[in-house]
Amino acid sequence: MPYCTQCGIQVGALDRFCGECGAQQAAAGSAGGSAAGTPGGATRPAGEVFSDIKPRTAAILCYIPWFGWLVAILVMASQRFKHDTPENNDTRFHAFQGLYLFVAWLIADWVLDPALTLAVDGARMFHMGSPIAGLVKLAVMAGWVIMLIKTSRNQRFRLPLLGELAERSVNEQRG
Repeated sequence: MPYCTQCGIQVGALDRFCGECGAQQAAAGSAGGSAAGTPGGATRPAGEVFSDIKPRTAAILCYIPWFGWLVAILVMASQRFKHDTPENNDTRFHAFQGLYLFVAWLIADWVLDPALTLAVDGARMFHMGSPIAGLVKLAVMAGWVIMLIKTSRNQRFRLPLLGELAERSVNEQRG
């Protein structure tokens, strides 16, 4: 399915103009189609890496442990997912929730672990890490796995606290 050369929203294969922004589209069936999947050989807008990927796939990629935050940022910056449609709102929700899940990992790894290790170990040279930080990291790992499974089954699942934050963030973007 082609996308608008101007705003990135999905357009029909035979549409001459975008229904969202009104931009003229390349002639349907022209031989100038590009490998990137944009109509008429038009170049992909800067930062538009998701023009050929399904919204559900983009949502799943937001939950890849330790790397999903990069995809989440790209989804939030993508023009394709900025339009207020249920499918785009769902993908942005998963991007925010995946990003907040990664932030929870960073807090456990960079804040809780060193702070609680110093409090427990004191003057010891070697430490195994804080058990509390380890439990938080385990919970985040479980969250990543649960969300990979739920999202791959096309289920919208809100994690406690993080899902609420993600929902608020999507609503703030709307208006």
